[in-house]
Amino acid sequence: MENWDEIKTAYQVARMGTVSGAAEVLGVHHATVIRHIDSLEKRLGEKLFQRHARGYTATEAGRDLLAVAQATEDQFAQLANRIKGHGETVTGELVFTSIADISAELAKVLAAFQADYPGLTIRFLTGQRLFRLDYGEAHVALRAGAAPSEPDYVVQPFMVLHHGLYASPAYAAAHGLPKTDADLAAHRFVISDNVESRAPFYHWLRGLVPPEALRYRAAEPATIYDAIKAGAGLGFMSRVAVPHYPDLIEVMPPRPEWAANLWLVTHVDLHRTLKVQRFLTHLKEAAAQWQTL
Repeated sequence: MENWDEIKTAYQVARMGTVSGAAEVLGVHHATVIRHIDSLEKRLGEKLFQRHARGYTATEAGRDLLAVAQATEDQFAQLANRIKGHGETVTGELVFTSIADISAELAKVLAAFQADYPGLTIRFLTGQRLFRLDYGEAHVALRAGAAPSEPDYVVQPFMVLHHGLYASPAYAAAHGLPKTDADLAAHRFVISDNVESRAPFYHWLRGLVPPEALRYRAAEPATIYDAIKAGAGLGFMSRVAVPHYPDLIEVMPPRPEWAANLWLVTHVDLHRTLKVQRFLTHLKEAAAQWQTL
């Protein structure tokens, strides 16, 4: 609010009854108090105080304004206490944003964490959009690719996500399977519909096969994986996701150039809160089991 400082000043004048008392509470010069009162009365077009030798007494209009100021100050105090409490307890909301590639495993992690802290509301956000931690859009982010470089972010290496090339038995029966890189151009592939995807395996693939080989595209990893399972084409899948599709055939095992670095990202203002620290520890412990995949 543009004139909130003036309202706070009027509130303290009413409480203390004098300009000097309000100035002392607010830590400002008494001339600032007088200027705020004059400006507020001019803006509202009403006298808020009766001036007399012993100090200031609120008028009817002043009492109306000060009732609002009192309620607002009380709400701010309650908010401050809640915010302080959120930093010391694992309650309220936990907003976690991640790549969708390993969402099935992450859902298990989040469900287990919520079971430990039933007072917590989980919001799990996936997709192409990068949520802004500096705008308070998430508490923790799991990012792929190059390490984020925003100055207020705390960035920690999380894991290396390995990808292999897979096919369904139906695709193998109908089209056979490539034995070498040179054979890939004769096959069809399921890829992301995001033409700006920086996934290293897609960059590698586009350098080897013609555009007509990339005719099945889907928006999310789950729909890509379902299409691979349905026999629409060969496709890349993370080793973490593979156990959910036991019937698929590994056409080519993971290669270093197909791997993606994953990073845990928090904002410096929230990084040390109990809720974020407990969740980071929980997530890292769960992910330690994935590194063997």
